[in-house]
Amino acid sequence: MNPDLTELDEYLDEAGVDGYLIDADSEDADQYYLSGFDAPDPFITLYDGEVHLLFTRSLEYGRAKKEARAATIERGSDYGYAEKAQEYGPTEARSRVLAAFCEEYGVESVATPPRFPLQTADGLREHGLTVTADESGAVTEVRATKTEEEIEHIREAQRANETAMARAEELISSAETNADGELVLDGEVLTSERVTEEIEITLLRQGCALDETIVACGADAADPHDRGSGPLLADEPIIIDIFPRNKASRYHADMTRTFCHGEASERLEEWFELTDRAREAAIEAVEPGIEADEVHAAACDVYEDADLPTLRTDPTTETGFIHSTGHGVGLDVHELPSVANSGEILEPGHIITIEPGLYDPEIGGVRIEDLLVVTEDGYENLTEYDIELTVG
Repeated sequence: MNPDLTELDEYLDEAGVDGYLIDADSEDADQYYLSGFDAPDPFITLYDGEVHLLFTRSLEYGRAKKEARAATIERGSDYGYAEKAQEYGPTEARSRVLAAFCEEYGVESVATPPRFPLQTADGLREHGLTVTADESGAVTEVRATKTEEEIEHIREAQRANETAMARAEELISSAETNADGELVLDGEVLTSERVTEEIEITLLRQGCALDETIVACGADAADPHDRGSGPLLADEPIIIDIFPRNKASRYHADMTRTFCHGEASERLEEWFELTDRAREAAIEAVEPGIEADEVHAAACDVYEDADLPTLRTDPTTETGFIHSTGHGVGLDVHELPSVANSGEILEPGHIITIEPGLYDPEIGGVRIEDLLVVTEDGYENLTEYDIELTVG
């Protein structure tokens, strides 16, 4: 993939700097996006209209020459790192090498991501370079708009996600209930941990992985980011939120469904229906050029019309709708744009979640999440998974 970096060029011109500098490993999404190279140890990417890579050590040099999306690829040894380390020590040697690397391309001033190693910045400044923090996160903003290739990567991850969700739903719906109200499958109590394990195994078979997921039941589900633990219970809401990353493309998907095995209370059914309506209202508001605030407002309206609290009506509430309506998804599972009172404008190529929810420890929680791509004339919902509360 060759990203369009026109907006980054414009940022450099507006900021009055010669280049953009990243010092990170490829788990940093901006680093991976700009360099096109996957490496577990930190390396340097300099962008001055072209991409230049610098590796202090030579370990990744050969692979980078084959795989990286860069005009030039160099090593510390090209700038006498070993000799400098012997004379000045490794930290100063690295600073001198990096300063020489920038000088090679006529770069006297650089912008850096908001989070950038202080030691690297100080070392460059000591050698006469101007280092400015990019408060806007220019690369992060650029990669918020996805190419067709990126959209297909996310679509592929979402299909795997739905396979894993189906496996989780199958476990819950196939269970029976013991005398303590716990779900039982194959003679064993069905736990959050067991369902999580099956989700992970299913995703691995689909070429995806995830560091964590949410399988939260009852009161646990009242905390939007509680991962869940212990036995799953009948007649209680079970929130399952899966956000895998495709191991080949490195792009994420994201989806949430809420299930109840047994008989949902009248209040839980009401919450589920309201949340589905809030989801539909927010989705219908999505179009290019609209402020994300308006999409968020569409979800809030549904809840507020039902006399339920939202952060819009009460910023201190701990129950009701207590988070934003959604967020961007890509190389990071949470990235721009924010579907909240952010003032951000939705544009074609943005991939966003729509995930309204309600939370109260007395009831539990309900959340329903779809994944959308903003198109030239509206949106496409990348989520094909059914929405149904009661299973089993």
